[in-house]
Amino acid sequence: MSTIQANNSKITVYVVSCWIFAAFGGLMFGYDIGISGGVSGMDDFLIKFFPNVYERKLHAKENNYCKYDDQLLQLFTSSLYLSALVSSFFASKACSALGRRPTIFMASVFFIAGAVLSAASKYRWMLIVGRILFGVGVGFGNETVPLFLTEVAPIQLRGAVNIMFQLFVTIGIFIANLVNYATSNMHPNGWRVSLGLAAVPALMLLVGCFVITDTPASLIERGKDEQGKAALKKVRGVDDVEVEFKEIVAACEQAKAVKHPFRNLMKSASVPPLVIAVFLQIFQQFTGINAIMFYAPVLFQTMGFKSDGALLSAVITGLVNVGSTFVSIYAVDKVGRRKLLLQACCQMLISQLAIGIILSFSLKETGTLDRTLATIVVILVCTYVMSFAWSWGPLGWLIPSETFPMETRTAGFAFAVSTNMLFTSIIAQAFLTMLCKMQANIFFFFSGWIVVMGLFVVFLVPETKGVPIDGMVDVWKSHPVWKRCFKNE
Repeated sequence: MSTIQANNSKITVYVVSCWIFAAFGGLMFGYDIGISGGVSGMDDFLIKFFPNVYERKLHAKENNYCKYDDQLLQLFTSSLYLSALVSSFFASKACSALGRRPTIFMASVFFIAGAVLSAASKYRWMLIVGRILFGVGVGFGNETVPLFLTEVAPIQLRGAVNIMFQLFVTIGIFIANLVNYATSNMHPNGWRVSLGLAAVPALMLLVGCFVITDTPASLIERGKDEQGKAALKKVRGVDDVEVEFKEIVAACEQAKAVKHPFRNLMKSASVPPLVIAVFLQIFQQFTGINAIMFYAPVLFQTMGFKSDGALLSAVITGLVNVGSTFVSIYAVDKVGRRKLLLQACCQMLISQLAIGIILSFSLKETGTLDRTLATIVVILVCTYVMSFAWSWGPLGWLIPSETFPMETRTAGFAFAVSTNMLFTSIIAQAFLTMLCKMQANIFFFFSGWIVVMGLFVVFLVPETKGVPIDGMVDVWKSHPVWKRCFKNE
């Protein structure tokens, strides 16, 4: 078996297989993000469940910005994220009480059930219940998989390993765009194929649960020290793990003294990681990324691309998304987190402003963009997606997973996941209405948020590259703003 020596660990085939199988949780999430927008634009789907939207779409002098504005259609997308929001708190409890691996197993089962019901839907209520089951799967998966990856990764590769979650999210979006492109001409049941295939990544995750070990930290936290030590040897690929084992045991002993982790999050020492975790998730959504990824096919149709052309444009942006995430895997442990976040703010701001200006002057309520301008917009969307994919996308999950101490880790991360789902659902529910009311100004709206995000990083987000998870307290104590939370210690 070939291995790569890396400090006091070896990257073995088994370790990499653990990372890959767990990361299929990201593929589930990404597939759903990508599939929703494509299905929402399929005529057969609209005729069956949202006939009013279909009629409006056919209207001769339709308003480019308003043809998809329908609260029930948006509920189809957003119901998943509201369900994920609630379920992430139950996932946090399961994570602590049962362990990371059983919680990942539950995520895959819920997601498979959602895929089966969605594909078999005859009535709108079946479709919504299917979305809710998808949401429970996403809530459990997004709570557990980033924590799992962070806890099994060696410190010098922690950023890159954790970003595998986001990489698989982008691959899921890309595959969904390809599937939508292929099924858009499968009348009348192409949408059923698109939704039913969501079961495939969930099945891979289910199979993976029989391969991966639970994390050493999770086992030791639940009093299974010997199993934890054995798991640590397995994921490090070496027998000499005594130093790290003692560090994990000490962190777990400290964690056991905390009976109410959610209450502990309200203490001043928990404020820095909690504020950063919550606001990174809010800002991740207010970049406008999911608005573009959910509704890329719809957005491109608004700009005048025909249905197939719109889906093809979405496939192109999906491919850019995947490729750019590899940049993050390479750079995050070399360049650091802060530089990637700040560089991306500049690139996203320029792209969003340019899109807004072009659409303001050139895309009226009726008519289309000329081909040259439409191509420029697709290129600008690609530069925007590119910068998000190597920064706010992966780091929005990485930084919260590596900044909470053991005693509040699952509780704190539950807040991060639920915040992400809350704001994802708000954007999903509101975007098409905002597009109708604000028209091209929606891109200026998101641009304003990008400026706020950049200032937040400059003043409040410390560099976490190379910092041990349980050594973050020293970072907070030396930070010009956050050190005030530790005055009494």
